[in-house]
Amino acid sequence: MARIAGVDLPRNKRVDIALTYIYGIGRTTAASIVEDIAIDPSTRIQDLTEDDLSQIRTKISSDYRLEGDLRREIDLDIKRLNDISSYRGLRHRRSLPVRGQRTSTNARTRKGKARTISVGRKAKEAGRKA
Repeated sequence: MARIAGVDLPRNKRVDIALTYIYGIGRTTAASIVEDIAIDPSTRIQDLTEDDLSQIRTKISSDYRLEGDLRREIDLDIKRLNDISSYRGLRHRRSLPVRGQRTSTNARTRKGKARTISVGRKAKEAGRKA
């Protein structure tokens, strides 16, 4: 396995797809990296030479923030928003959508599982008997 930026890339994937396994690199960024280095995007990771891998490593380390540094930077940005009590910070604190989405329906990914408050079966039966 090739190891780039502390991440083991899968050997049997194409180069442009395998680079997306690194946090902070998406499809567009991976394609531009491969294009800048002049590697065929359909090449598999296992077929890359050590020289190609070192070129990828130097390109990534010099031009992009990745993995731990990027996660730390995002966490600090969110902490700053919380500290200044901005609207976005409050939304982060309450685990609600931050970017203006509706919450009366949907938003389940951010809010968690729906907690419906319903009357149980036993309570309904007791109500009927009375």
